[in-house]
Amino acid sequence: MNNSQRPMSPHLFIYRWPMTMTVSILHRVTGIMLSLGLVVLVAWLAAAAGGAQSYAHFDGIMGSLAGRIFLVLWSAALFFHLANGIRHLFWDVGLGFEIPQANTTGWIVIASTVVLTLAYWLAI
Repeated sequence: MNNSQRPMSPHLFIYRWPMTMTVSILHRVTGIMLSLGLVVLVAWLAAAAGGAQSYAHFDGIMGSLAGRIFLVLWSAALFFHLANGIRHLFWDVGLGFEIPQANTTGWIVIASTVVLTLAYWLAI
């Protein structure tokens, strides 16, 4: 059977992702990142309970470039998840379901994530 005349099924990269889909996927990803960050938080508490040498070792790891990048990304995930959670609270009461409003609030979530992350890290 010759299938060359049949149209090719569109791939994910053919379509432009809607803002609501993008923010929804990012919400799930940031939830996973927050869970991984809690493992690091428990490691921090264990290092603090383990004594000065244990804490100094943990502080050295988190003070490295890779540790700082992780902390910045973790805080960005926290701020994104928070902002998008507030957006969902408005959805829970029936506000913001229209496509233009949903797109605008999606951009607001992303912008507030960047602003809050920068504000936090510049204040430290």
